Amino acid sequence: MDVFDALADPTRRRLLARLARGPHTVTELATTEPVSRPAVSKHLRVLLESGAVTATAEGRHRRYRLRLDALAAVRDYLAVLDGTIHPPIPEHALGALDLEVRRTVRERSADGDAASIDRKDIA
Repeated sequence: MDVFDALADPTRRRLLARLARGPHTVTELATTEPVSRPAVSKHLRVLLESGAVTATAEGRHRRYRLRLDALAAVRDYLAVLDGTIHPPIPEHALGALDLEVRRTVRERSADGDAASIDRKDIA
């Protein structure tokens, strides 16, 4: 299950919001939810499967923590939608690549090695 599936449920979104404020046990999380403690446990299992939370044993209890890095896919998706995502390769690097390709084609053309290269293939 991916993090988008995990976020589809409003109960899981509320649990994530609580975990964003700090680690909690199932019992602590269940006190504010309109569902039973076993239902909260099932929701936490889904969040664990998606990688959105981790659980560590502390005595007889398990403490759940939010993994913000697991939400990177959601942040990236939203950044694409609102146009704030930046290309992984800086624009100036693409300009330098274009210059190098054109220089190489020009050199090969001068040597007669690139007779079959068409200018529209590199434009």
